[in-house]
Amino acid sequence: MNQPTEPKADKAGVRRHNLSLVLRTVHDAGETTRAAVAARVGLTRPAVSSLVEQLLDLGFLVESGKTFSGQAGRPGTVLKPAGTGPAGLGVEINVAYVSVCLVDLTGTDRIRRTVRVDNRAAAPEVLDRAARVAAEALAEAEALGLSPAGAALALPGLISGGTVRQAPNLGWHDTPAERLFGDALAALRPGAHGLPVASDNEANMAALAELRFGAAGTPRTFLHLTGETGVGGAVVVHGELLRGAHGFAGEIGHLVVDAEGPRCRCGSRGCLEQYAGQAALLGATGAADVDDLAARAERADPRALAALAEAGRMLGRALSGAVNLLDPEAVVLGGIYPRLMPWLAPAVTAELAERVVSGLWPADALRLRAASPATDAARGAAALVLHDVLADPLAHTR
Repeated sequence: MNQPTEPKADKAGVRRHNLSLVLRTVHDAGETTRAAVAARVGLTRPAVSSLVEQLLDLGFLVESGKTFSGQAGRPGTVLKPAGTGPAGLGVEINVAYVSVCLVDLTGTDRIRRTVRVDNRAAAPEVLDRAARVAAEALAEAEALGLSPAGAALALPGLISGGTVRQAPNLGWHDTPAERLFGDALAALRPGAHGLPVASDNEANMAALAELRFGAAGTPRTFLHLTGETGVGGAVVVHGELLRGAHGFAGEIGHLVVDAEGPRCRCGSRGCLEQYAGQAALLGATGAADVDDLAARAERADPRALAALAEAGRMLGRALSGAVNLLDPEAVVLGGIYPRLMPWLAPAVTAELAERVVSGLWPADALRLRAASPATDAARGAAALVLHDVLADPLAHTR
């Protein structure tokens, strides 16, 4: 009996794959040469040169004009990602603000707009507001020679299939966020009609930003906590987000740390965010904002120190269970937490040292770290769009 054979990829499909391979290699290197790319991807130099020429013509790569002689043979002209052309539009909607950024293929944050506003309102109103901020950014992008390849929304809640299933801190339930935002943006800027719109939980987006844009040495397997009004969490395993069966993995802010604790907006009691979220911390201390809270802690204000110590203990209690379950390389604290690390870290570390069963936690102080600067959820959302561009550049040509 003849065995079935796998269909062979056609030449166009192979070339499409190789274009992505070459573009991703140059992107990851930042600057490189044709010869170095050929050595890295295992293609012949003529094949790589042909692919590079196409990517240059399409505007994904540029030649810097300088040469690099890091290998034997003649020096090669340096290639790097283009600073114009395809870009990712990231939009973060949180309880107290809307933040929009546009990131080019070099990973540079080219446009940033943040509007401080209370978003605890009807979803259409909030998404229309976010679309207006995004439309302003798109107008500026056009003048810079940038062409957004798509938009991605970072939202605080359970997200599935473009819909916010629930976002307790916004008061949203079963909200078709992608459709509402896309329609509002197209109404404001007809040129944005048909622009792909994606969405994900804001903590996932922040973790993606840390993964893509974090400092050198950022681990590939880590827990990421984002402190905002509540507490968001994400799990990254070997460079990929762990999403769970329904896409809802990482909701550590609603892990119960005290069964008799205060009622949470999610309907449960004693959730972590009732002790370590921004709203809880400001409410316990009377501080106006996080900077005011930090200033009070610096003055050794008793209420501030007590609230931060309690938040650190509860963070450590929740994190120890997650560390025992997942064995990450590191725990990364983002959002409001880097500003408060001097007061949170001692209590968090003490809880982890006591509760992590392997006994390895005290061996490496770098396992608890603050998120890198400029790795917020809006930037992670833009990175999600750029990931699609790198995976299939031909799908993003005009």
